[in-house]
Amino acid sequence: MHQTGSGPVTFVNAVIAGGRGALRVAGSRIASVNCAARPGDLACAGDAVVDLRGDRVLPGLINAHDHLQLNTLPALPAPGLFDNAREWISQVNLRRRSDPAFEAGVAVALNERLLIGGMKNLLSGVTTVAHHDPLYPFLAGEHFPTRVVNHCGWSHSLYIDGEEEVRNSYRSTPPSWPWIIHAAEGVDAEARDEFSRLDALGCVGPNTLIVHGVALDGAQRARLEIAGAGLIWCPSSNLRLFGRTAQVTELCRHGRVALGTDSRLSGSRDLLSELGMAREAAGMDEAALESLVTRDAAALLKLDDRGKLRAGARADLLVLPAGLPLTSATRADIRLVVLGGRALYADTDYAEVMMPSTHWAAVHVDGKPKMLESGLAAALSTARAGESGVSISELTWRAA
Repeated sequence: MHQTGSGPVTFVNAVIAGGRGALRVAGSRIASVNCAARPGDLACAGDAVVDLRGDRVLPGLINAHDHLQLNTLPALPAPGLFDNAREWISQVNLRRRSDPAFEAGVAVALNERLLIGGMKNLLSGVTTVAHHDPLYPFLAGEHFPTRVVNHCGWSHSLYIDGEEEVRNSYRSTPPSWPWIIHAAEGVDAEARDEFSRLDALGCVGPNTLIVHGVALDGAQRARLEIAGAGLIWCPSSNLRLFGRTAQVTELCRHGRVALGTDSRLSGSRDLLSELGMAREAAGMDEAALESLVTRDAAALLKLDDRGKLRAGARADLLVLPAGLPLTSATRADIRLVVLGGRALYADTDYAEVMMPSTHWAAVHVDGKPKMLESGLAAALSTARAGESGVSISELTWRAA
């Protein structure tokens, strides 16, 4: 293997969709899949070659729901299960007024908190995240750790925004964009009624994505499917707050579900942890679970350039060790994450062939040595709110 730098690269001996093959990246896009299985093939002449030796390539994962600025805040100790998101929000507001440590976390600079939200996602193999809050300028910056969905409409909830604002938000969202709202988040009559209220407002259509949907009954789930709408499922958050989660089996069968983490304030550590929870909650097989964070998530978020390994798609890639199921992986297991053709997080052996040594900083992630893009490592090293489990060994790495 020789260093790729920034030119075209062909990954060979890669497991792709269950078989061995090759994947070629040119610039920020996938040029071809299975273009050549051997480094010497003429189809790859002039390319740098990275031998994956049986490691598996997946499209970069998609986290369909996060509040990126809230991931530095400690998970709140719930006094018990809630009936409705209204009660949960009241508890958060009470904690903010009464807990100095919580208030100190909120006082950390917004961009630093957003950075940690981005790092949470990158380190778990996420290359695209749907952020359910304003599109703060920092999120659109060139050096943010992940892509943030920017062509979408959203409203927080009927409870927070009210019917008129919700209806206006939906109507002002182009039909080609997803429109996302928290709804049916709870187990009481108010939560059960929210979907019907949205439908009466004309806000249930082909681009509607309901976040949580814990209280949706069978008829409402059928109506959601008939409308061509979808559900963003956050089982960890739901189970922690309400003791139950949405019924997703039939919707998943028809590709109408994407998986989200919510923030660490109520949800899981990262999307890999969320996949493990989803497996336990719904008993789905590996392929179905993977589709919730790749193909189906991309389709529901109307992102036709990601979620699949195909020519023309963005070169957002995740490499896992040979034979390791995605739902069993942790962020320390991840071998390589590539965003737009640029390696950002890697094991040392891939780091040294993917980019020059000055590109990298040595870090430890959950006790395992890794390499992180040096600009991200520098930003992380100066952030007041760090990422738990990540320590930076040195900001400039030199190969031995």
